[in-house]
Amino acid sequence: MNKSTRYSREVRERAVRLVMEHRGEHDSEWAAIVSVASKLGCGAETLRKWVRRAEGEAGVGAGMKSEEDERLRALERENRELRRANEILRKAAAFFAQAELDRHGT
Repeated sequence: MNKSTRYSREVRERAVRLVMEHRGEHDSEWAAIVSVASKLGCGAETLRKWVRRAEGEAGVGAGMKSEEDERLRALERENRELRRANEILRKAAAFFAQAELDRHGT
């Protein structure tokens, strides 16, 4: 059994739902996660990741939906490519400007 299928989808959904329901009964979200994780027999960090993913898919919390995340990555990639192209154009313009000055100077 690989890492991603160690726990069934139903178990993950139930664990996340329990954390959401019992957040108010604990001092912090982490305390709720630790409590639920110990009862279900999974790791607290694993459960925290499930909660963050569920929040992201629901459009709440610090997480982002996977489509938005992919779009952000694509925009960042495009931004890097455009910066690179601008730098090349800047250097080419400086080169040709210098060549023009040299041509008129001699």
